[in-house]
Amino acid sequence: MQPIIEITALSKKYKDAESYALQDFTLSIYEGQIFGLLGPNGAGKTTLISMLCGLIKPTSGSFTIEGLSYSQHATQIKKIIGVVPQEYALYPTLTAQENLMYFGSMYGLSGKNLRQKVKDNLEILGLTKFAGKRIETFSGGMKRRVNLIAGIMHQPKLLFLDEPTVGVDVHSRNVIIEYLTKLNANGMTIIYTSHHLSEAQDFCTDIAIVDRGRMFAHATPSELIASTPGARNLEEVFIELTGKELRDAL
Repeated sequence: MQPIIEITALSKKYKDAESYALQDFTLSIYEGQIFGLLGPNGAGKTTLISMLCGLIKPTSGSFTIEGLSYSQHATQIKKIIGVVPQEYALYPTLTAQENLMYFGSMYGLSGKNLRQKVKDNLEILGLTKFAGKRIETFSGGMKRRVNLIAGIMHQPKLLFLDEPTVGVDVHSRNVIIEYLTKLNANGMTIIYTSHHLSEAQDFCTDIAIVDRGRMFAHATPSELIASTPGARNLEEVFIELTGKELRDAL
């Protein structure tokens, strides 16, 4: 089986930086996986996702998505990927429905098809009665759910999620994870970063633990736990591999 993402010796060093944000990173991700990229602050996770989404250019190395490179097939790749960033990518003075109609139209959706997709997704994520309310009045969990819908309106084959449940209540988190699990069951491959390790342990089919721009481990959650002496859960694996040092970052 050919990987949906093939990463080979990928590196990124930002201008004036003393060290690489990502260095000699090699990884294969296969269709149908829920792949977790886990690591401390500054580990290189967001840099990696930003390169895979075509937002920044690598310093060296290469990657392909469905066998295509950004340098030659950027338009084709953008049609098959969805991105849900950690920061809200929404217009605060527009309503939830207006935001989703706008983002859907950017993906080429229109007319009855677009209106139906907006309606269906708002209903699935419990937002129907708030469709006509401005985003600036929403709670953090409600914004997260609208943010998610905006990234999957065009039904991408591959979805990138950067901290999709950060700062939300338990109920919103459960709704988001259940929805993502259904999307994956229907064929969507998911690349996911999070600091919620118990969530990642239950949600992800495969995990790579990244630190200081390099990959320290790659396996299923159960394999990682079983291969780490004394570890009872993914959090203990994470601490064992990355240490207890604080990773505060600007």
